[in-house]
Amino acid sequence: MEGSRFLKEPFGWQDQRFESQERIMALQFAQVERRLERIEALIEGLERRLWMTVYGVVAVILTQAVQSILSYTPSGG
Repeated sequence: MEGSRFLKEPFGWQDQRFESQERIMALQFAQVERRLERIEALIEGLERRLWMTVYGVVAVILTQAVQSILSYTPSGG
C-alpha cells in the first residue's frame, strides 16, 4: 500500500517555495550589486571631474598671483 504522496511529503511544496524565494532573492541581490557598481563608477567619475576643477581653479589663482608679483617688480636693473 503506497499511500498518499501528501502524507509522505506534506511540506514538499514549502521547500520548493523556499528555494524559489532564495533564487529570487539571489537575483535581486545581484541586481542591487550591479546598480551599486554603476553608482560607484559614476561617483568616481564625478570625483575626478571635481578634482580637475579644483586644480584648474588653483592654477588660475596661482597664475594671477605670479602675474601680479611680476607686475610690481621693477623690470631692468
